[in-house]
Amino acid sequence: MEDLERIVDIENEFTGRLIESILQERDIPHIMRTYHDSAYDGLWAFQQGWGFIEAPPKFRDEIMKIYDEVLSQQS
Repeated sequence: MEDLERIVDIENEFTGRLIESILQERDIPHIMRTYHDSAYDGLWAFQQGWGFIEAPPKFRDEIMKIYDEVLSQQS
């Protein structure tokens, strides 16, 4: 995989899983990283959000468009 950069922070697991499924469906290379820490018995650092997406920079615009569409449908 190409060099990755942090694209967008994800606020909750539902949004993260939904965006991840869309990215997989469209064959957009990415890594979904969460703030899950097993050292704290599976608790997250909620002040940081749920996680974030890393991807090659050339996919930033496409991922941000998907992210914005998902958020607009949730509100």
